[in-house]
Amino acid sequence: FPFFTPPIPSFETFVPSLSPPVALLLLPATIRLQPTLTDFPGFDANKDAEDLRAAMKGFGTDEDAILQILASRSNAQRQKISSAFKTLFGRDLVDDLKSEVGGTFEKLLVALMKTPVEYDAYELRNAIKGAGTAEKVLIEILASRSNREICDIIKAYKAGFPILVENPPKERQSGSTNSTPPPRHQANRTEDSRVLKDLVDQDAQDLFAAGEMKWGTDEDKFITILGTRSVAHLRKVFDQYMKVSGYEIEESICNETSGHLENLLLAVVKCVRSVPAYFAECLYNSMKGGGTDDDTLMRIMVSRSEVDLLDVRKQFRTYYGTSLYSMIKNDTSGDYRKTLLHLCGGEDE
Repeated sequence: FPFFTPPIPSFETFVPSLSPPVALLLLPATIRLQPTLTDFPGFDANKDAEDLRAAMKGFGTDEDAILQILASRSNAQRQKISSAFKTLFGRDLVDDLKSEVGGTFEKLLVALMKTPVEYDAYELRNAIKGAGTAEKVLIEILASRSNREICDIIKAYKAGFPILVENPPKERQSGSTNSTPPPRHQANRTEDSRVLKDLVDQDAQDLFAAGEMKWGTDEDKFITILGTRSVAHLRKVFDQYMKVSGYEIEESICNETSGHLENLLLAVVKCVRSVPAYFAECLYNSMKGGGTDDDTLMRIMVSRSEVDLLDVRKQFRTYYGTSLYSMIKNDTSGDYRKTLLHLCGGEDE
């Protein structure tokens, strides 16, 4: 992928900084999800390519025409538009977009032009490059993607710079990463929907014994159970855990862990309970208070628009007493706001 440019450390180098193996993070979809964006009816890639070229050539740029097209087409349709643009005009659509617009609007359009797996890999790459690591981004993406999606992301990341994956810079590794090999990232969460009562009871007891019932915390036990059991199974475990311990599992995680591990385990539990609810919370946090976390806002709006953004909207309204549409409208501006509102898909009364 053109966005992969060395020198940047390998994906494997930095995920261990979150403590548990990536196996913990993988969650399959268990319900029918509702997107806000689907294939545009009557789609014509050549016409869209011609309209985009007309919007950008000559003096001035018709930003509204650009966003009207790109924010209302599915990702698969955008890829066809990009190919048609290259065929018809011998030009790269993304390069032209970058030369015509700027700021958050440009970043949003470029994000829309990446395939979902490219975009996830791109965001992970940005999270681990430079002096620090944006653990929040790693947690958000890895805690909410399915087994297959994780495998595809890892392949995409490795395809970008295989030399760095095989030989990560030693100076970028620290702590336990120096003393032990980076864990292999396995998409091994059980996706069987069957629930065995005896195992539910045992897992609830084991989690209680690993945390509230002992001095210190057996973090490996939390990692193993939360990382390998199915979503349906874990929901039953959480109910049983409350009966056994008198605590919600989230309370025990907060009591028994801290830092990145705490944030990661909480994200996994929230995604087990409801992925749309988790993203509703992330979106709210990106806009509440002073300032806006535009990177988080656009990442979620782009990545969930064709997955479950309508479900996210419903959870947002239920939890926060306002609509996602109105909060975006009040917190952003210009063509960036118009594009986000297109992706949002409408107001919730």
